[in-house]
Amino acid sequence: MLLGVWRLGSVLALITVAADGCRTGTGPDQTGQKVSSKRPRSPEPDNGQAAEKLAAAHAHYCAAKILDEDKQPEAALEEYYQAALTDPGDELVVLEVSQRFVESKQPNKALEILVRAGKQPEASGAIFERLGVLYSQAGKVDQAIAASRRAVKESPVSLVAYQTLAANYLQKKQPEEAMKVLDQAARQPNASFEFLVGLSELYARFLLQVPAQKENARAKALAVLQRAEKLSPSTPTLRLQLAEGFNTLGDYTKAAQLYLELIKQLPDVPLLREHVRARLTDIYIRGEDHKGATEQLQAIVREDPTNPQPYYFLGRIAAEDKKPEEAVEYFQKAILLNKDLDQAYYELAIAQMGLNKTSDALATLQKARERFSQSFMLEYLTALAFSRQKAYTEALQHFTAAEVVAQANDPKKLSELFYFEVGSAYERKGDYAQAEKYFERCLQLAPGFAEALNYLGYMWAEHGMKLDKARELIEKALKAEPKNAAYLDSLGWVLFKLNQPKEALPYLLKAVELSPEPDATVYDHLGDAYAALEQPEKAREAWSKSLSVEVSDQVRKKLGAPSPK
Repeated sequence: MLLGVWRLGSVLALITVAADGCRTGTGPDQTGQKVSSKRPRSPEPDNGQAAEKLAAAHAHYCAAKILDEDKQPEAALEEYYQAALTDPGDELVVLEVSQRFVESKQPNKALEILVRAGKQPEASGAIFERLGVLYSQAGKVDQAIAASRRAVKESPVSLVAYQTLAANYLQKKQPEEAMKVLDQAARQPNASFEFLVGLSELYARFLLQVPAQKENARAKALAVLQRAEKLSPSTPTLRLQLAEGFNTLGDYTKAAQLYLELIKQLPDVPLLREHVRARLTDIYIRGEDHKGATEQLQAIVREDPTNPQPYYFLGRIAAEDKKPEEAVEYFQKAILLNKDLDQAYYELAIAQMGLNKTSDALATLQKARERFSQSFMLEYLTALAFSRQKAYTEALQHFTAAEVVAQANDPKKLSELFYFEVGSAYERKGDYAQAEKYFERCLQLAPGFAEALNYLGYMWAEHGMKLDKARELIEKALKAEPKNAAYLDSLGWVLFKLNQPKEALPYLLKAVELSPEPDATVYDHLGDAYAALEQPEKAREAWSKSLSVEVSDQVRKKLGAPSPK
């Protein structure tokens, strides 16, 4: 009995609310905009049929609310459906019920009640906006276009309608029509800040989908953002939207200005302030303004000393600025705060190798090996570290492991630089056949790679192999870098090996001249060339200079000097 009394009271309350306008008047639609029912809130006094119809719709709606309270969603949805069918002119109910059908994955019923509502004499833009979206989702492009055009006509500042309309023209491969739609939106004279910012996002999406119109769309997107800025949004949230828009469109100067202003306005919102500083850091790094980036990262560290990310990026900046000591310190702090930051281990190892601390680098890589699964970078850096220690057998084992991992997961990692390093390790180990194989793979990927051309050519020359081919490779390298002292020496040396000491001499003398510091090998080669030309004094002078730079028993023998005991 109590349940019956409760229900009667609930029905009376709901009817009272309904009579007071719970389903008519104005209210928000799904986009947050105000929508208005254009039919009268109540029937004309002499229209008994209309009064009955409205009462029936109210009754269905109230019954739906009760069923909702009783947790009977399917029965409630049927009552909502009947309410919307009975009074299709009540747009608040139609919009609410259509959304319920969308959420329950019954778009056809949502379309049915929206189509009925759209046939009412004073149907508003909100109905057609929702119709356009649902037709679009159903793949009914032409109907979506028609509904969205009607939505734009009825409500010229409905951004959703413009968005749906432009998207459907793009789907029909009609980018010119899509651009016209966005331009129509841009011509609205009394557009709000939110409308303009949203429209700039639509232009930004357009330029990604239609690269041929990239610059045109970007210019228009920036223009509407500039209009939005002139509306002087006062809250930090709105100004952040503006900054993000300029940043997305690549106007980094304006974005940075807005972000810097925001930092001053966000004293009590640390997470948002950190986001803004991160954006500024990215802008400064893009512009190679390492000083500005460092200032922002250090500010993040001051505000949140336990955040590993700023330390990591400070380490990367220090590494790029050739400050390996600072890089090591920052990467170590990043790892201390987050032991799962795998990239920090690799960057730390690279910085340690830059300081010639290969044992430290190998220790760092071993920690990474114990913590993370095998990767190309782990194996590759380990190989480089062993190469630095002249442990070429171990280096080649890890180069092979890196190659296997890359072939399985990401063959693009097997670049010319990778094969160059492998070839160098084989050459230093004395396996010239394997070295040749990897240098040739390197040159297949990058035929103009001067350092590889010179390395392979010099290796052949040094061991009296393929001298004509060696000369060809070295000449190609020298053509790319005509003032490279190492390449000049290589060409002089291969000419000497070809029994052309006279032709070799000018290149060797030029190599001496252009060497940034005295080079023992170049002086040794010069001495050999003078000796072959029967100029013993000059030969002895060159060999003596070689010996003064680097002790060599072989050069001592040429001078006739005894080796030190």
